Amino acid sequence: MYTFGGEAPFLTVVVPCYNEESVLHETTARLAAVFDRLVQEQRIAPSSIILYVDDGSKDGTWTVIDELSRAHPFVRGLKLSRNAGHQNALLAGLHAARACSDCVISIDADLQDDVTAIRSFIYKFHEGYDVVYGVRENRRSDTFFKRNTAVAFYRMMKLLGVNIVYNHADYRLLSHRALVALADYKEVNLFLRGIMPLVGFRSAIVRYDRHERYAGDSKYNLRKMLLFALEGITSFSVTPIRMVTASGFIIFILSIVAAIYSLVVHLSGHTESGWTSLILSIWFIGGVQLMSIGLLGEYIGKIYLEVKGRPLYTIEVNQLLDERAEHAGHSRKISSL
Repeated sequence: MYTFGGEAPFLTVVVPCYNEESVLHETTARLAAVFDRLVQEQRIAPSSIILYVDDGSKDGTWTVIDELSRAHPFVRGLKLSRNAGHQNALLAGLHAARACSDCVISIDADLQDDVTAIRSFIYKFHEGYDVVYGVRENRRSDTFFKRNTAVAFYRMMKLLGVNIVYNHADYRLLSHRALVALADYKEVNLFLRGIMPLVGFRSAIVRYDRHERYAGDSKYNLRKMLLFALEGITSFSVTPIRMVTASGFIIFILSIVAAIYSLVVHLSGHTESGWTSLILSIWFIGGVQLMSIGLLGEYIGKIYLEVKGRPLYTIEVNQLLDERAEHAGHSRKISSL
């Protein structure tokens, strides 16, 4: 069994939240039940915590988190000053938990991810794995559209050479040294699903069944899903730019073939006047050029965001810094946050 300083490992479950006030009480109850069992089995420290990250919610999410933290000693809250986005909110929680945790598990608040799989995560951690990926067993709970677009996304990422775990979202366990390694990735264009395989270390997979949302509505509409997919593709692959170069080369070859054909027709005396083919060619080339410029602009825009070096998030309230986070006997000090 893995131990830190003779004790069971200190676990932090990081839960990013955006307008999730209707589900937080149930989420806390289910996670508390998992904690109780793992503490009884001496797999995690009794002082392990749940860290809710309020990503600039517009409802009463922070009020609920604050109430839960007052009612339960194992609940903490991290409030961002604005809506920074799911990936940035998750990263804020991971960074905040790093200094006081032996391992961290990230999970969404909506209870679609099976919380009972946390026990398997911890067992893998005790076996020496630094990264444990939660992988969906199937997509029966998804709509037809979402299921097929997700499959297309993963296939496209693989085709473009991006190393990503199939059917894995952001339900995962990271050891302390994996968290330290993750902190070295400073990029603004954040796509954690692609970054984690780059971190390396020994990894394992835990499969689970995904459920329907307990309450509330999904925060990922079609627009956000498309932007997220574009972020992942352009953050980890230059293949689209190479495809532009290849298409330009192909069009150049086709233009030479067309020129030879036109010359042969002219010499044979079968030239026919007309403008349709000419107009279509101009529109085709113009469309390819505009798409190519747009794609190049997407990459240049990412360079622009990176070089500015703006912070990914700003913390307004951090309950990890109060006296309740000083768990006895643990040598890591949260004051270093």
